[in-house]
Formats: sequence, C-alpha cells, structure tokens
Amino acid sequence: MDIEEKLKQIKSRFQEVNTAMSDPSVFDDPERYTKLTKERSDLEELVKDYDTWLDLTSRKRGNDELIEMDDDPEITEMAKAENAEIKEDLEKLESDIKIKLVPKDPEDSKNAIIEIRAGTGGDEAAIFAGDLFDMYRRYSDSQGWKLSLLSLNESEKGGYKEITFSLEGNEVFGKMKYESGVHRVQRVPATESQGRVHTSAATVAVLPEVEEVDIDINTSDLRIDTFRASGAGGQHVNKTDSAIRITHEPTGIVVECQEERSQHQNKERAMTMLRAKMYDIELEKKEKARAAERKSQVSTGDRSAKIRTYNYPQGRITDHRINLTLYNLDSAMKGDIHEVINALRVQDNLEKLNEMTEQ
Repeated sequence: MDIEEKLKQIKSRFQEVNTAMSDPSVFDDPERYTKLTKERSDLEELVKDYDTWLDLTSRKRGNDELIEMDDDPEITEMAKAENAEIKEDLEKLESDIKIKLVPKDPEDSKNAIIEIRAGTGGDEAAIFAGDLFDMYRRYSDSQGWKLSLLSLNESEKGGYKEITFSLEGNEVFGKMKYESGVHRVQRVPATESQGRVHTSAATVAVLPEVEEVDIDINTSDLRIDTFRASGAGGQHVNKTDSAIRITHEPTGIVVECQEERSQHQNKERAMTMLRAKMYDIELEKKEKARAAERKSQVSTGDRSAKIRTYNYPQGRITDHRINLTLYNLDSAMKGDIHEVINALRVQDNLEKLNEMTEQ
C-alpha cells in the first residue's frame, strides 16, 4: 500500500468537498449537504495525519542532508538523534494511518437494537443480565447516545429474564457489535449462604437497525397480536391492549414491544425490531463466510460463542477473543468498557488490513 499516494488522493478529495460546501447553492439540497458534511468529517482526521506526515518527512530529509554534509560533528549528532525520534514517530503514525485507511463497514454508522437474555444460572443469571444492561446504559451515556426500552421481562429476584432496547447515536453499531455473544460471570450470589462462587451466563445480541428499504417484508406473512402491557409506563398499561406481538410466520421470528404509550407506536417499534432480526440473519451468514476466510478472532459470526468473563473475586474482566485481561471490573460494570471495545476494534481493523495487503 503506497501511503503517500493514498493520502494525496484523500487531501485532494477533501479540498473538493470544501469547495462544494462553500457554494451557497448546497444549502438548497439538505441531503447533499448532509452527505458532504459527513464525508468532510470522515476525511479531516486523515488530512491532519497527512500534514503531520509531510512535516516529519520534511524534517527527516533536512536532517539527512546535514548528516551527509557532516560539516559540524555536534550538529551531525543532533540531526542523528532527532532522526531517531522522527523515525519512531513516523512508524507509529504510518501504523495508525494504515488502520484508518481500512474501508469502514457500512453497517458501523447504524443505530442498534440490543437484546440481553438470562442464560444458565437461574435467578443469578437474570441479575447478571440486569448488570449488563446497567453497564451498557452507562456506556451509552458516556457516548452521548439515546437509549429507548422496547420490551422487558423482569425477574422476581431482580434483573431481567430478557430485556430489549435500542441505541441511537454516532457509530453505535460500529462499537456495540463486538458485544454479541455469551457473557459469563463468576461471583458469590447474594442468595448463596455458603459463600461459594457460582458461574452464570447471559447472552447479548446486537442487531443493526435498518430502514424499510434495506429489508423487504411481506405483510401477509405477519401475524399481529395485541395484549395488555405490564410493568412501568403508567396506569394506562393496565387498561388498554397497547402492547404488540408480531410473528413472522415463514421464519418463526417473534418480536414484541410494550414500552410505548400507544398501540401504533408499539407496532412501529416492533416492525423495526423485526426488520433488524431478519437483516441480522443475512448479516450473520456473511460474517461467518468472511470469518472463515479471514480466520478472524473478533468477528466470527458465531453468536453462541463465549466471548467474555467477569470474575468478581479477582476483580478482572477477560475477553477471550483477543486474550485481553483487565483488572478494572468495578469501573467496567459502571460503563467504562472503552478499553475493551477499542482493543477489539483495533484487532478487527488489523485483520482487515492484513487481508488487504495480502491481496
């Protein structure tokens, strides 16, 4: 990969976008303006990197000339010392640039629908599912995302047997997609009188939210049932059949929504969930095929794989896909999972980069 040539093309395109955005007529076309704004934002960081790269290479060339002339031993040594630092900076910068040059997955910019289900472990698994929801809620707050509840099934002892919610914001699916899989917890349950450590699990599914144009659903294939909502939401939930359950009969997929105040709103939400689930089936097939080719550690497409362990006695969190262990479990459960997610994103991009260079 010729980095300089690629960066030249990016800077040229950046200048073209700036010129287009300076034309007053662009404001008459909101859709075009939005696209240009997004493209400018996507290119800006690489343009800054290119300017830094040009500055470093220019300084290195100047030092090379001083070293070659060797007129003054002191100046020559200073030039050599600075070049050693510049070399390190260039290597790190070029490594970062290569990863940024990996084409973005078009799904990454989408919003997401997340389902958390209690797995093995009974009441403790439901409590852990609630802990995971709280972790994602706090992480979402740190990202400035909007969280909306879609459906939930609470457990008598606390937590949730199942909870579904949507996240809206910038790069939601791109960050949350690595959370799909089985999450395992090792700790002493509050109900355990002997102080023994138990292992429980919850499964997380992260689905990209899609528009109607992305997936075609035949309405004749749907069975729509209404029922009386339960749980939080006000007194109205006990008086009207506002909750909606939709069954896609050809696939057997069932979705339901009860968190909105009207039947119409719940139906819209449920259809959004159904589209996401049907789209995800196709996405999973593609991921499995791609993972088989790449031998990917991160995006395997296997949603039943055990991906992470939360060990309370040792205060550690381990992601098994990249053999990452951190001893910050307490802060992680409070939503500080940036380091884990960033490590997974970097690994995924490195794998894609290796795939590009091998072609």
